[in-house]
Amino acid sequence: MIMAGDFRNGVTFEQDGNVFQVVEFQHVKPGKGAAFVRTKLKNVITGGVVEKTFRPTEKMPKAHIERKNMEYSYNDGDLYYFMDQETFDMVPIGKEQVGDALKFVKENMVCMILSYKGSVFGIEPPTFVELAIAETEPGFKGDTATGATKPATLETGAVIQVPLFVDGSDIIRVDTRTGEYMERV
Repeated sequence: MIMAGDFRNGVTFEQDGNVFQVVEFQHVKPGKGAAFVRTKLKNVITGGVVEKTFRPTEKMPKAHIERKNMEYSYNDGDLYYFMDQETFDMVPIGKEQVGDALKFVKENMVCMILSYKGSVFGIEPPTFVELAIAETEPGFKGDTATGATKPATLETGAVIQVPLFVDGSDIIRVDTRTGEYMERV
């Protein structure tokens, strides 16, 4: 059991048949009345975000989210196959659970698979990945005073904005959380 007064970012708990993860929390002690905890919660199964308030003494059962590193192998239509690195079993995951998580992931990259009671609900790609640029237009000399950017298509098919000095033969580092260009490698 976890008390609302002990909430921290990333804590998961069960309530009303749903599993929630604390995204933001704030302990509020008003001048009049009792203290309370204002939270922003993400439903880990559906992905919806809600705001709720709790009394600091409310107790909820803690939800155990299993996190496991698995290697992305390949996709076959609407199924994406991941290999368990300990047992070498292939685990198929549907397109609806994957979403946009694999936008910056290529084959043989290790991802974190999130599951609750054996049901996969999310995939966390590595925080930073190094990808080759598949296609981009050349930048123009002297056009760098404004910090201008141009679109570039990566080897995974994702399109991001890169500085003008980046060309089609470069390998770049990308932050998968924001989809931003970090640096050339």
